Amino acid sequence: MNLTESTSPAAAAYPVRALADHLRVGTGFSDDGAQDGLLEICARAAMSAIEARTGKVLLERSFLWELGRWAAPPRQGLPVAPVSAVSAVTLVASDGSETEVSADLYTLRPDSLRPEIVASALPPVPHLGTVRIAFVAGYGPVWEDSPADMRQAVLMLAAHFYEHRGTDGPAAATLPFGVLALIDRFRPLRLAGDGL
Repeated sequence: MNLTESTSPAAAAYPVRALADHLRVGTGFSDDGAQDGLLEICARAAMSAIEARTGKVLLERSFLWELGRWAAPPRQGLPVAPVSAVSAVTLVASDGSETEVSADLYTLRPDSLRPEIVASALPPVPHLGTVRIAFVAGYGPVWEDSPADMRQAVLMLAAHFYEHRGTDGPAAATLPFGVLALIDRFRPLRLAGDGL
């Protein structure tokens, strides 16, 4: 299973100003905005860490997921949430030839925890081939579309990264308790045979 991002959020979508306000970075000086590059790096890193920990995509973007087999036909769980659309399902043979599966044969069951593709029967994956699922995931295209507690967790973690940017060791390497408490309800419950 290989999940890749097909698109990335626009730089303007990252909460640089919100992080500056959270950190109380001064404004009105001649170098106003000089920290924006560093703040954006911290915000991106915090979002990435929280998305990896929760399986939730904060800013909407496109993904491509490649599988060697269906996990639980006639349904297939998707690796992240929330998913707003499945763009294409493509069978790829071992020789590289591609066959797009008709969108009439499957539907998206959008679930905030475990979205799935469901069908009466998913077509078989070619021998030694793969299936590629293109989909759009994320709470929305702008920062404010994400849940408030997830946004707060990102700001807290980004501030942690900012404050520990020159240090090494346990304090820099662990997620603060407050961040863990905010994201705990978003973490997926993994069960054997869950379709992923």
